[in-house]
Amino acid sequence: MNIELADEALEYGIQVRRALEAAGGDELVRKAEAQPAERETIARVLGDLGAWELTPRADAVELEAAAAVCRSAGYWAAPYPVAERLARPADLDVDGLVVIGEINPMAAIAGLDLRWAAVDLDGRRSLVTAAQPDVPPRNSAFVSPLRSTPQDENGAGDIALGLVLPCWTLLGMLDRAIDLARDHVAVRHQFGQALSQFQSVQFQLTDAEVERAGVEMLARYALWSIQEGNDQAVDDALALRLAAIEAADVVLRVAHQLHGALGFCDEATLSWLSRYSWPVRRLPLGRAATENLLTRRLARSGLAGLFSDPRGV
Repeated sequence: MNIELADEALEYGIQVRRALEAAGGDELVRKAEAQPAERETIARVLGDLGAWELTPRADAVELEAAAAVCRSAGYWAAPYPVAERLARPADLDVDGLVVIGEINPMAAIAGLDLRWAAVDLDGRRSLVTAAQPDVPPRNSAFVSPLRSTPQDENGAGDIALGLVLPCWTLLGMLDRAIDLARDHVAVRHQFGQALSQFQSVQFQLTDAEVERAGVEMLARYALWSIQEGNDQAVDDALALRLAAIEAADVVLRVAHQLHGALGFCDEATLSWLSRYSWPVRRLPLGRAATENLLTRRLARSGLAGLFSDPRGV
């Protein structure tokens, strides 16, 4: 078992991150919220780098490259469905795929002139269009209700990829939250010394980093599971999603605590990052619903993985 990403994928992710920084970095999300058409800047940058030509379903290295792209997009809180476009089905004439829940299906794809497919967690596929949100991006983060036309029930192979790639986007957001928190405590002083020198602050950052690092390892394992065509790939994807949501709660809470009230102001990048993480954390299922579904799927068998019981008990 090798869960390390290929060097080519890692380098590609670095180039994507640099390109998005050059295109605006933190300003991408601010501009998009004010003028939604600005999201096409993100699509154009990624298109110029060949991201939309990746075939993650057909090639293991390109799957890892797709994950690296999602992580880089998440680092800048890019308000564009990068993971959803990269998860597009090979057998449908669409531009992207979203995983939806059974009740009130929604996705952060409003205002984009693209063709979308959706798959629910039972493998039923449909063609969907996003309704016009009745609230501005400030409040919706481009999340919109979906109108669907049933297509087929051949989507079992779409679920794992459709769940895993957005988790890589969320991982990128956690990377950035840790960086923002570290930078903040390094420059802020209290009682004559930098906040970073206080042991309590160091403990909080350590706890947050442990959570983030754990998600990264699970994200790599979930990619490997998809590459291998494991029967439990969907269970691994759900386990990753649950861990990512739980880690996001810890990491963002620590980052906000260390920033104080400033972290909730538009002047702080953390405020934008935190707000635009909500679609990934809540859709298609939130924390409790993800945990419930994973528990029902596993029953008494448990997860197979690095630390599974060889006796199966």
